[in-house]
Amino acid sequence: MSEPPSRVLRPARTADVARVALLEADLFGRDAWSEEQIGAELSAPGRAMLVAEDPADRSGVAGYAVLGVQGDLADLLRIGVDPTLRRTGVASALLAHLLGAARAAGAERMLLEVSEANTGAAAFYAARGFVEIHRRPRYYRDDAAALVLQRAL
Repeated sequence: MSEPPSRVLRPARTADVARVALLEADLFGRDAWSEEQIGAELSAPGRAMLVAEDPADRSGVAGYAVLGVQGDLADLLRIGVDPTLRRTGVASALLAHLLGAARAAGAERMLLEVSEANTGAAAFYAARGFVEIHRRPRYYRDDAAALVLQRAL
């Protein structure tokens, strides 16, 4: 079996915002961030937005992630991958990079929220050492609970 194409991870740029917004809408539906919200993340204090380039189209975005760090706490605010590129290592590469960035920024643990209905994402995080520490009932617009997950860094 051949190796998957290497992932190019880089800080997001203004030119990426429209593509990220399209992915957001596709992935998160009514809970998606607007293009304006995504653009604001590029310069928000304590934030880092990362994109993975599509190896088949270097001008495209295969996935993205947004990290917030404040003191000893990192918050994985968003992670999303083009559905046609799932299970190719994009999310794993994004998460691994952000875990390292959070540690380098002085964070001691990372938190995230995921819909209880998103069993695939919950399994992805569990396989990477995240554990549930809280549930927020009816958090999402479809009334699904948010699972609050944590991992030590």
